[in-house]
Amino acid sequence: MLYAQFIVNGLITGAYISLVAAGFLLIYATNKFAHFAHGSVVAAGAYIVYTLFNILGFNFYISAALAVVLTGCLGVVLFKFIYTRLQERKASSAILLIASLALMILIDNVLLALFGPNVRTFGLLSAQKGLAFWGISITPLQIIIIVSSAFLLLAVWLFVRYSKLGKLMRAVADNPELAGTTGINAKRIQTYSFFIGSALAGVAAVLIGLEQNVTPHMGTNLIIKGFAGAVVGGIHSLPGAVLGSFILGLAENLGIIWLPSGYKEAITFVLLLIFLIVRPQGILGINRGVR
Repeated sequence: MLYAQFIVNGLITGAYISLVAAGFLLIYATNKFAHFAHGSVVAAGAYIVYTLFNILGFNFYISAALAVVLTGCLGVVLFKFIYTRLQERKASSAILLIASLALMILIDNVLLALFGPNVRTFGLLSAQKGLAFWGISITPLQIIIIVSSAFLLLAVWLFVRYSKLGKLMRAVADNPELAGTTGINAKRIQTYSFFIGSALAGVAAVLIGLEQNVTPHMGTNLIIKGFAGAVVGGIHSLPGAVLGSFILGLAENLGIIWLPSGYKEAITFVLLLIFLIVRPQGILGINRGVR
């Protein structure tokens, strides 16, 4: 039953990593650059919830809803005032990558300056006794995290696949220049992708903050895992990014059965390097050749 418990722990980890990976992928697909500040947007979302709920005394559900909207708006602000300005100056993908890393460091340090280095918690739920069945222990909150993530990821997939805006996002993701010649406003679609992807970061922030501690630098670890999950599953495939995130969560939690717990983070990098060398397009990705 030990393996079953670690599998459940891996599913819980994969649930919130998949939300981070899905948001990152939506932004990457339509904009064609890695927005590594996405993890810091998750951290900002968690602190927005903390500020509204713990400091200002708002209802938690109102605080969570506002945080999702505000993190979406934060993503749009970063896109409009940083990335778009750089793109107008014909900045290369490398420059945009460096800008995203600079934004990640900036947001982390702003959070550190505003809230200090101390660990914060929402304090909404007291310690819960796990539900025991078949030798597995899982709390009601962890069940909510898994179910909520699965429902939301399915909704995002259906949106991207069948809605009008989702089809436009796929067209821009496939070829923004060609999409522009057909009358599609690619820049507007890219803005929408930043809002939706960053709003997903807000949802991840709420779920992660309910179960774990909130710290200024939590976003760095999250974006590493989210990016690794997207690469493992397929950087051009939303289902692939979700699959890769769950594989990563399972690998981390099953790996510490044989390795010391201190190696848990290293498993992420080992798995990422293996896929970059052996199958860079990921499990569900398509080999598009060298570009």
